[in-house]
Amino acid sequence: MPADWHPFLSAEEPQPGVWTLTAQYDSEPYGRVEIRRTSDGPRYRVELYGQLIGWSTTLRLALDRVHGAYLKTLGPGGAAKADWGARPDS
Repeated sequence: MPADWHPFLSAEEPQPGVWTLTAQYDSEPYGRVEIRRTSDGPRYRVELYGQLIGWSTTLRLALDRVHGAYLKTLGPGGAAKADWGARPDS
């Protein structure tokens, strides 16, 4: 991905105030962001696969948050050195 790419560039707005993110080869969105009025001012509700994962104060941050959460679902679980099993020669 180019250094200047941002999830904002892949977001679609199917209705006013609602943005969705869909992976290239999927038919259903993995992320959804909705603008909401709160007593503290406008906030963005962030969902990953229909589950609330947080709130953001800007659309840019909200889209970055949902995309980052999506990327974490793509790799193996665990820390940076995930357990891939024992080596054959050990």
